[in-house]
Amino acid sequence: MKRLSLYAISLYAISVCAILVSAVPALAQKDFLTEDEIEKVREAQLPNDRLKLYALFAKQRLDQLQRLLEKEKKGRSLAARELLEDYSSIIDAIDTVSDDALKRGVDITEGKVAVTGSEKRFLAQLQKIQDRNPADIDLYDVALKEAIASTSDSMDLATEDAASRGAKLSAEDKKAKEEAEKTLAAEDSKGKPPAEVKTADAKPADDKPKRKPPTLLRPGEKLPDQ
Repeated sequence: MKRLSLYAISLYAISVCAILVSAVPALAQKDFLTEDEIEKVREAQLPNDRLKLYALFAKQRLDQLQRLLEKEKKGRSLAARELLEDYSSIIDAIDTVSDDALKRGVDITEGKVAVTGSEKRFLAQLQKIQDRNPADIDLYDVALKEAIASTSDSMDLATEDAASRGAKLSAEDKKAKEEAEKTLAAEDSKGKPPAEVKTADAKPADDKPKRKPPTLLRPGEKLPDQ
């Protein structure tokens, strides 16, 4: 009975692990934008429009966070962490759009001005939350610190010279592409058979066999000794 119980427990543990593993992809696939927001991003083809749109989405996340933290409510810490994580992802998206535009030499002055002004306000909001030190801050403190760091880094990138940053990003892309091509070439060479090695007495493939000189001797007949 004891062995049977251990076997049952093992099966249960394996089942639980399988459920957790299968749940990982589903969690990883969570998008930081709603379906409506994704559609709006698709419609905004110009980088300046997308930057302003992402800045609006970030503002909405922080406004929701602000309202959430104004009242003591059970389970708010989880919602607060999710809002902060979504916010950080939106800030990362702003940087990605900016970098892509700079590499292509697109003028994003308009979007950059809108984003820079917004991020200053975002950073002030986040720091106020941190200074206020809510009772449940331990449950979303990491996400809050990451949001502050993401905002600060994004603001620093925005202050860099556009031309210099664009050239730097293009150089990094070129280097990454060259390294990827080298890696692929090395992987391809591993599967090829080794090259044939020519020995010292081996004849070149294009050499014709030498013909024997003609002779008047009969078969078996030899020349007399000199």
